[in-house]
Amino acid sequence: MESYNTYQTPLSTRYASKEMAHLFSPAKRFRTWRELWLSLAIAEKQLGLPISDEAIDQMKQNLDLTPEQFDIAAKEEKKRRHDVMAHVHTFGTVAPAAAGIIHLGATSCYVTDNADLIFLRVGLTYLIRSLAVLISRLSAFAAQYRDLPALGFTHFQPAQLTTVGKRATVWIQDLLWDLRNIQRARDDLGFRGVKGTTGTQASFLALFDGDHEKVEKLDELVTKLSGFEYAYPVTSQTYSRKIDIDVLGPLASLGATAHKIGTDIRLLANMKEIEEPFESTQIGSSAMAYKRNPMRCERVCSLSRHLMLLHQNALMTASVQWFERTLDDSANRRITLPEAFLTADIVLFTLRNVSEGLVVYPQVIAHRIAQELPFMATENVIMAMVKHGGDRQIAHERIRVLSQEAAYQVKQRGLENDLIERIRRDPYFDPIKGELESLLDPASFIGRAPEQVDTFLKKWVEPALAGEEARDAIQESQNVELNV
Repeated sequence: MESYNTYQTPLSTRYASKEMAHLFSPAKRFRTWRELWLSLAIAEKQLGLPISDEAIDQMKQNLDLTPEQFDIAAKEEKKRRHDVMAHVHTFGTVAPAAAGIIHLGATSCYVTDNADLIFLRVGLTYLIRSLAVLISRLSAFAAQYRDLPALGFTHFQPAQLTTVGKRATVWIQDLLWDLRNIQRARDDLGFRGVKGTTGTQASFLALFDGDHEKVEKLDELVTKLSGFEYAYPVTSQTYSRKIDIDVLGPLASLGATAHKIGTDIRLLANMKEIEEPFESTQIGSSAMAYKRNPMRCERVCSLSRHLMLLHQNALMTASVQWFERTLDDSANRRITLPEAFLTADIVLFTLRNVSEGLVVYPQVIAHRIAQELPFMATENVIMAMVKHGGDRQIAHERIRVLSQEAAYQVKQRGLENDLIERIRRDPYFDPIKGELESLLDPASFIGRAPEQVDTFLKKWVEPALAGEEARDAIQESQNVELNV
């Protein structure tokens, strides 16, 4: 088994929440092992094994490791070359009455795998709370800009208008699916329980003199003491590594969502329509003092790529587990699982920071619309002429010629789009010149975008955030902001 020092993920936790960083710390891991040994002892005592009250009490009083116990464990591991047994011995030094019964009947995966399942469940809960806050923040942004027209893009080419708020709802909808997927993964998690070295529970059957009912009861008791509703009905030495696939899949999907959001904002920043927060003393470039690089969204995209790739690692690990288990999953998972959760946590934290300080530039957005809208409005102009008795084919040809002339000014000479002025100067269009302003009103080109924002927030976002878990997370974040 690897040294306990390998539990310390190489990924920097500088931007991770304290809760998530602590969840994957050595201190949390080894305390959890001790809690699992305590639960096993309590259940075994309840079912009739000769375990003293003193042993239980000493275990309860020494769940946290001191620096001295970490040192003892390190020395024991160097001697024994086995991390679990090193910690069995270390726990026994502070709970001597329990030294003979700690880990009784169990295999190493009793503590390592069950602890991992606990960490996965808690980590998913942290991410669910962070997601709820992010969705709440972006929803407020969408509501604020529900009807602000903006040029839409398909193929990153100018397309029909949308609104700033409507575009944000596309981001939010993806995040709602991530919230659903992560909640499903968490709520579906079971416990490995007490299954023995190859999953047959043979050691526990021997402890209880062949009493199958007591062995089944032991599995149930330890599972409930550890806070799980059920244990997986069958395991090998480990819980199936497909569980890791099921957990990391939604995190990888979240990475794809975050990358898309980060990329959209980076592109909008290039167009100077929307920017991420930029501090008054922040430096965008060491050489180009004017620059406002979207470094937060760049970080989101960078880490999201890493997050998406970790799912592939889980797939490969599950595929090479020979028979009842091989140890080549161990070192891999000790890096992959913490990194996946720490990365997802940092991505959500950074996106939340971005969402809370997005800067919108309506005048720039309006100017870009003005550059493209005249071309988009040509069909409206033609229809207006027809209503005034004009011939559609003639109107179409006159507009086509004027549009080509205006396009030449824009593309070949770098000038403004003057199509509307050309229409104003053409006597053919005299019947509708008084209507041109209304025909070019951007609000008439956004369809039902504002109403879609309202309906989406009411019928989809509000119910998704109405649960106690989400409401508590949002309220807690607001309290923190007020205190700050």
